[in-house]
Amino acid sequence: MKFTDLGLDDVILKAVEEEGYTQPTLIQEEAIPNVLEGRDVMAAAQTGTGKTASFTLPMLHRLLRHANSSTSPAKHPVRALILTPTRELAAQVDESARRYGKHLALRVGCVYGGVPMNPQVAMLRSGVEILVATPGRLLDHVGTNNVRFSSVEFLVLDEADRMLDMGFLPDIKRIVDLIPSTRQTLLFSATYSEDIRRLAGDWLRSPVKVEVAPRNTVTETIQHTVMHVTERDKSKQLVSLLQEGKVSQALVFCNTKMGANRLTRQLQNKDINSEAIHSDRSQIERTAALDNFKVGKTKVLVATDIAARGLDIEQLPHVVNYDLPHNSEDYVHRIGRTGRAGQKGEAISFCTPEDKESVHAIEKLINKKLEVSEPIRGSRPVVAPRHNRTESKQTKEDSFFSKPYVAQSGISGSAKIIEENNENKPGRIEKKQTIAALFMPPAGEKKD
Repeated sequence: MKFTDLGLDDVILKAVEEEGYTQPTLIQEEAIPNVLEGRDVMAAAQTGTGKTASFTLPMLHRLLRHANSSTSPAKHPVRALILTPTRELAAQVDESARRYGKHLALRVGCVYGGVPMNPQVAMLRSGVEILVATPGRLLDHVGTNNVRFSSVEFLVLDEADRMLDMGFLPDIKRIVDLIPSTRQTLLFSATYSEDIRRLAGDWLRSPVKVEVAPRNTVTETIQHTVMHVTERDKSKQLVSLLQEGKVSQALVFCNTKMGANRLTRQLQNKDINSEAIHSDRSQIERTAALDNFKVGKTKVLVATDIAARGLDIEQLPHVVNYDLPHNSEDYVHRIGRTGRAGQKGEAISFCTPEDKESVHAIEKLINKKLEVSEPIRGSRPVVAPRHNRTESKQTKEDSFFSKPYVAQSGISGSAKIIEENNENKPGRIEKKQTIAALFMPPAGEKKD
């Protein structure tokens, strides 16, 4: 199947072609026709399989009738609302919507926390048809009457399970209550818990369930390896992998912000270009770190699970689980940053003796065995063998006490010192003689 077979408008197909895509993925084949028909959709698919295009392309098609070039804000009310759990994912979805809709007179905007409100306020008041947002910052704008949802026709919950895991459920409920019930609702995620499915029943009307692969499966293009190490050897192993060229560029996951900062400093001390990305860093710092990583300026991006969803990095060769995730399902999202769009990738996980149960849980979840990779052993300096003490003592005795004394000709060290002292004192003459001579009886004198 080709994109031209899906029923999308030619102006949208033109943008898709300019992005270099000709054939849709399985999730796109299943989801796009249902969205075009106006049906609610609850879709689950592996990460990196094109979920974003699965809802942005048909949504743009259905909003074509609202496209206009008017400068009046009243002509550009919010028609589609896309909620995401993280700033990075919001920015990525915003970028995708702009690329696919670049030939359309539809405005796209994005709001998230960590950045000043004023530019977002100006954007919202000028009017946007498609709004991508994180729940918390969106409610800030709702509270100051910067945005209204009376014209919303689409509600998209991207990575819905993650939003609920992060505690956004009360915020999402408040937002959903503000949106007309006649909307079309779309839920897209890599994984769905049973609790999420029950909650989705309250928000979707007779949804079409699209699941192109078993839940929690991973793409076949990813190689999974596990390296058994001790906790204190983790950083040494990572440095060795990077310095020996076995890992060219990597997204490295830590479980805590403090751990991510500490590892970043350790790598920088080894002259490895690295940056950290987590919730304690400002949005400007996070964006800069991600941009540097995407263009190859940074070799290692050390992150917490904030980067486990939605980051689209082309041809990322390696993901390293420096710390194994507490939740085995997060393993699926982490490694989904590599092996995207048919590219090959490798997921390397460090396993300490305390992590063995986590490895078993991951293997059971993805129905794959993690290939064991031997740790890199550093070369040890060669140490000269130590001699036996008894043998050394005997050698010393033989060389000094046991052998007969042989007098050496020439000036000995002590006599030489005497001579040098005499040279500095005119009028005083000492007879030069060897040390052996000092112990000899005077010439002509008979022994008793």
